[in-house]
Amino acid sequence: MNTPASLTRRAFVHAALGALVAPNLGACASSTALVPQGPRLTARPGMPPRAADAPAKGTLTPLGLASPRDGYLYVPESYAPSTPMPLFVALHGAGGEGRSWESYPARAEAHGVIVLAPDSRGATWDLVRQGFGPDVRFLDSALRYTFERCRVDASHIALGGFSDGASYALSLGVVNGDLFSHLVGYSPGFYAPGTPVTGRPRIFLSHGDLDRVLPYSFTSGRLAPQLRDAGYDVTFVPFVGDHGVPADVSEAALDWFLGDVAPS
Repeated sequence: MNTPASLTRRAFVHAALGALVAPNLGACASSTALVPQGPRLTARPGMPPRAADAPAKGTLTPLGLASPRDGYLYVPESYAPSTPMPLFVALHGAGGEGRSWESYPARAEAHGVIVLAPDSRGATWDLVRQGFGPDVRFLDSALRYTFERCRVDASHIALGGFSDGASYALSLGVVNGDLFSHLVGYSPGFYAPGTPVTGRPRIFLSHGDLDRVLPYSFTSGRLAPQLRDAGYDVTFVPFVGDHGVPADVSEAALDWFLGDVAPS
């Protein structure tokens, strides 16, 4: 993790464990294969071999991969197996769960996007606690479950998150830039990418200028400039407010993510 763009682990752990609030979302599911310890994901989209087992459309479906912490998949009513659909993978903040994204099923319907919202294995994501490992394995299983049942647009797969989930999405996402086309960080507090950095996903950042949990100055003054200097296409949307995700920021992120998707 000794990259120029990374921040100190100590600072992250100190700040991130206080991040409890999360926006809202929905659900999609996965398989049980393990991946090695480390940040690389192996699941890839393609023609789904288990399309007949796809979750019911318009329903918040538990993944059924673990208990009690599992996650959810949401497939909108507009989904058709003949047409690949964008996928938004949403990571909750510390102390949260996939259901923290409760507003996102409605957004999925409005925007035509599948939403996968896994639960972390512990109270927050593994990078905060011990480094990449259990959450990477579970996320890989959740993605594999989704790709086996849903036809996903490989050119539009976003990994996003709020607070701890944002820090995790950015840190994990740049290592898997050959899978994720877009990364979304709502009010992140840390960036500690694994290696090797792969691909060049586009990046959307937002942060409230009155945030009392994770400092606005981190995203505005350090993270966004560092990512741009590293060659990433970064969109930064500041807003007046505390630690959260206003509805208009969620909408702006989804419009940004789907801006070049042809209407069905």
